[in-house]
Amino acid sequence: METGSTRRRQPAKNARPVSRRDFLKLAAFIASLVAAGCKPAGRHPTWVQTGDAPGEPAPASHPSPSSAASVAPRARVAIAQAQTYDRTLIKQQVQALVENLGDVGDVFKPGTRAALKVNLTSGAHFRPPPGLTAPESYVTHPEVVRALGELLLDAGVRELSIVEAVYDSGSFALWGYEEIARELGAVLIDLNSPAPYADFVSVPVKAGGSIYESFIVNPILTEIDTLISVAKLKCHYNCGVTLSMKNRIGLLPVSRYRLSPDHWWRSALHGVEEETAVRLPGVILDLQRAFPVRLALIDGVLSAEGGEVPRGSFHPLQPGVLVAGRDPVAADAVGTAVMGFDPLAEPPQPPFLRCQNYLTMARRADLGTNDLREIQVTGLAIDDVQTPFEPAWEM
Repeated sequence: METGSTRRRQPAKNARPVSRRDFLKLAAFIASLVAAGCKPAGRHPTWVQTGDAPGEPAPASHPSPSSAASVAPRARVAIAQAQTYDRTLIKQQVQALVENLGDVGDVFKPGTRAALKVNLTSGAHFRPPPGLTAPESYVTHPEVVRALGELLLDAGVRELSIVEAVYDSGSFALWGYEEIARELGAVLIDLNSPAPYADFVSVPVKAGGSIYESFIVNPILTEIDTLISVAKLKCHYNCGVTLSMKNRIGLLPVSRYRLSPDHWWRSALHGVEEETAVRLPGVILDLQRAFPVRLALIDGVLSAEGGEVPRGSFHPLQPGVLVAGRDPVAADAVGTAVMGFDPLAEPPQPPFLRCQNYLTMARRADLGTNDLREIQVTGLAIDDVQTPFEPAWEM
């Protein structure tokens, strides 16, 4: 089924030229890797699902999941399919994900307080693609949140919050979240403000951070029992992919994380331009340490390739997929593979054209695994749902 201007992709084309500006940035980044003793790999993805993903044959160092039977799984990730946001269908498929994960009693625990961190990036700064809404292309769709919220409430969760540091106050209403919250009896919290509390609080990064030792946040994040990341399946210009791990960037109030008062984004997390390739991935790991999630759910029913918002090489797609896991690194690794990329790719391989692979960084820091040989995929297989994406070639 096709919706608006979305379509299922044919195998992606990797011959896209890089601009002179990006080439110079990339050259500087490669030089920094070489100086640090890292050897950058070739440009194409090295992990390939038969006949679907772009790139060259996979070398032995990055085997496909089918060759990994001898490796004991460290994580389980579930995949389900849905071609539309039909309410009944989404509820069925989200429930199937949860059932296929198994051992989720601590997430769906009676009497607890749960918060769903959604991705409502950029607010009204960008116009959605023609014929589509933002939830049908680049922000978390409210029907996915409704389905998960209903399952949590059915399990006896005492209090449910939907949280995001929205870029403008109208985002919740514009994209259907006020209605969803009302029907679920959930509380909407804009993390750009300390409300309903008097002020922000500082939360330390466990075991010390590589970039930040602590984060300033709304106190709700210290009082909830269960944090769940409900992300969108997308590429990202600076980070390669933006899934459940990077979704936590939106936990931070913009006003406390910008280099200049006229910046509407969290520019301090990026640092100056030559720092971004290393700094932003480090921040993502620090957020993982400070705010671990109990469940990652990735909405890829309708999405987009080429970037996180409608600009540059952004183009809507219809992957028709939902992904969930207890280990957000593993969930993001499977999501990355569903997009036709190698979750073990080293820069400057797609999708990590301009940054370190923070999924690999997380595995090396023992925060989870991005090695598909160590991940048990349940429900559908990656091959069943793979839709090759183009990386974010342009800003």
